[in-house]
Amino acid sequence: MRLIEIITDCGHVDTLHGLAEHHELLDFWSTPCEQDERCSVRLLVRPENQQQILDAIQSIIGSSENSRVVILPVEATIPRPEADEDNDNDKNKKKGSSTRTREELYQTILSGIQLDSTFVWMVVLSTIVASIGLLANNVAVVIGAMVIAPLLGPNLALAFASSLGDSALIWQSLKTNVVGLGIALAISILLGYFWPYALDSHEIISRTDIGYDGVALALVAGAAAVLSLASGLSNTLVGVMVAVALLPPAATLGLMLGAAKYDLAIGASLLLAINIVCVNLSAKLAFIAKGVKPRTWIEKNKASQSRWVSVVFWLVSLGLLIMLMQFWHNLS
Repeated sequence: MRLIEIITDCGHVDTLHGLAEHHELLDFWSTPCEQDERCSVRLLVRPENQQQILDAIQSIIGSSENSRVVILPVEATIPRPEADEDNDNDKNKKKGSSTRTREELYQTILSGIQLDSTFVWMVVLSTIVASIGLLANNVAVVIGAMVIAPLLGPNLALAFASSLGDSALIWQSLKTNVVGLGIALAISILLGYFWPYALDSHEIISRTDIGYDGVALALVAGAAAVLSLASGLSNTLVGVMVAVALLPPAATLGLMLGAAKYDLAIGASLLLAINIVCVNLSAKLAFIAKGVKPRTWIEKNKASQSRWVSVVFWLVSLGLLIMLMQFWHNLS
């Protein structure tokens, strides 16, 4: 459940009350209105129709500078809400829709692509951890670097941004992604150059080859990441971070480049590229399946073009990478 609080001019209160009655919300109430003053209207909303209610609220208050909408999570209410059979059969209820609103997803995803000192240090430290784990053939240390997973957020953000047709968010995601990968590669190249030993460990060699099982794993993990975000089950993201690790293959690529082992670097680069493409493709399809889209008709029209262009781009990229993978296997 969500508690949606609308702080707005008194002139919108009656319309918001009508909205609450029309959608038969769990509860709603408001503070007394005084002339030329703002008041607060609170709506207790079921998870399945919170996006619909929120879109309707934005249509009512428009872009009023005196209005603000605050979304608060609700752990429980007393008395407990009764099951509504009519609500289960509501034509407007989409079984595949997200249980979190578009705005909540936006804030969560935005926090993962802030190109600040925290992100930079997370990439630096996780790259060092991953490189040490790879060189020492210590799977526990490598998993530790996977859990930090600073590169997963920018890729999920890229899929989300193209679903909304948000060009600003797309460029921010790309910039953060490129900077993160650049830092990871630079550090691991230096480590490979100054410490060109123990590069035959199982943890390193296993990341210089890619098979169809790795492609399937990356596709499934990318979709799982979106489902966990959209459902609010963020604790499952830890498993996703381990399943679709972007940093260990990036560190492996850098180590091999630094040590001038270019044949093995090609295998690591294919693994990294396929992981990135698969995560973006499956995350994109999962956002579409969950019904994540803009609010207005004009924005939907714009996003529709961005959505399918990106799907085709990632599909073509995956096809080309699989062909390269097969070609590389034949050469090997």
